[in-house]
Amino acid sequence: MRSHLLNDVTAESYRRSVTEGVERVANRLATTRRPFTGVSADDLAPVISAVDLDQPLGDASAALDELERVYLQDAVYFHHPRYLGHLNCPVVIPAVLGEAVLSAVNSSLDTWDQSAGGTLIERRLIDWTAQRIGLGAAADGVFTSGGTQSNLQALLLAREEAKTADLARLRIFTSECSHFSVQKSATLLGLGREAVVSIPVDRNKRMQTVALAAELARCSREGLVPMAVVATAGTTDFGSIDPLPEIAELAQEYGAWMHVDAAYGCGLLVSPSRRHLLDGIEHADSVTVDYHKSFFQPVSSSAVLVRDAATLGHATYHADYLNPRRTAEEGIPNQVDKSLQTTRRFDALKLWMTLRVMGADGVGQLFDEVCELAGAGWELLAADPRYEVVVQPQLSTLVYRYIPEAVTSPTLIDRANLYARKALFASGEAVVAGTKVGGRQYLKFTLLNPETTTQDIAAVLDLIAGHAEQYLGENLVHAS
Repeated sequence: MRSHLLNDVTAESYRRSVTEGVERVANRLATTRRPFTGVSADDLAPVISAVDLDQPLGDASAALDELERVYLQDAVYFHHPRYLGHLNCPVVIPAVLGEAVLSAVNSSLDTWDQSAGGTLIERRLIDWTAQRIGLGAAADGVFTSGGTQSNLQALLLAREEAKTADLARLRIFTSECSHFSVQKSATLLGLGREAVVSIPVDRNKRMQTVALAAELARCSREGLVPMAVVATAGTTDFGSIDPLPEIAELAQEYGAWMHVDAAYGCGLLVSPSRRHLLDGIEHADSVTVDYHKSFFQPVSSSAVLVRDAATLGHATYHADYLNPRRTAEEGIPNQVDKSLQTTRRFDALKLWMTLRVMGADGVGQLFDEVCELAGAGWELLAADPRYEVVVQPQLSTLVYRYIPEAVTSPTLIDRANLYARKALFASGEAVVAGTKVGGRQYLKFTLLNPETTTQDIAAVLDLIAGHAEQYLGENLVHAS
């Protein structure tokens, strides 16, 4: 069994196995004609359940053959131009190269004596990102598993900075369109969901600062503590960006920590033409960025940045076997001192390779392309009498729904849109997402693939309309 350990003796076996795996994936990417096969869970589950994990195949080629059957042939492929579903991006090759390197070397980014140069590379990328945001010379941060963890850590720091023993008095203010992780974080931090004050949005799905000001004033009058204001720079459903400068002023006025969830909108940091949409982010006390959304990185690649490096000390714990206090006194750079995680992957390497090969402008140009595509998609939807589109996009999402000419029942329209999404997914021809607006069922394009065209969008709209019309036709016949 030692022949399977990666070391100097097995280096050639490693090269052969990985090369064969890469060839299998490359062939699949080159020949995939749809983003999905349409396989159902009921069909696929027995295939995977039939695999006897106690009877190894003993051979990498045989295992890859099996993997073709249980995974690769039915995977959902984000690189396909008609994958228009969730915030999943196609990935750039330099990042995939970085993934291959980091997996094989397997550095753990908790302490210097497990990562060495990896620690410094991550720190350099944190400094680079903080500079792009404009947080100042005292800024710092750490890579995380994703936006949910980044938001959790930011709100942990905000809770501690509030310096209030009575947690029941703490309040977090965020828009009704913000990410659910704000509520989840409040629960995990012992505050309860009632600590989150939901602020209404305007017609463009941006936080209403007048309403925010009113809620901040009300809470102060009632003796509650404004712990944090969470602004969103790119809501999951609409890509809307809250008015950051005005929110920063209110947060400062009431002594609240300002956190900007830019998990989606962080791609604007490298945009050659749209960086101004993030104006005001430089006033934040903390910022979430998800490179695995708009920097075209493989999952996972996220970070939380803070204006004041000292605040990261709220997440610091010392263990004699890992990061004893003396290491800090000796200036040894241990990233575990800043992180909620202990063992942690060297995900920063993927972004490092991307910047060294493509450059920041290259990444920003790709993100600009999908934002421009969303604008063209909005024009298509706005001009199509079959569809209703909610807001003109700031980033690259479009929320819309099919509106049949002869049907007036809101419930039936909801069911038709839900059916169309499911039928489209089952066909494998395209993948779109769904959400609710005002309690009604809508569909969503999340456009993160520069290879997607307006022709793809138009074709998918025709497919959706066809499925919806089929559903309505069948139901109207039954109803009559």
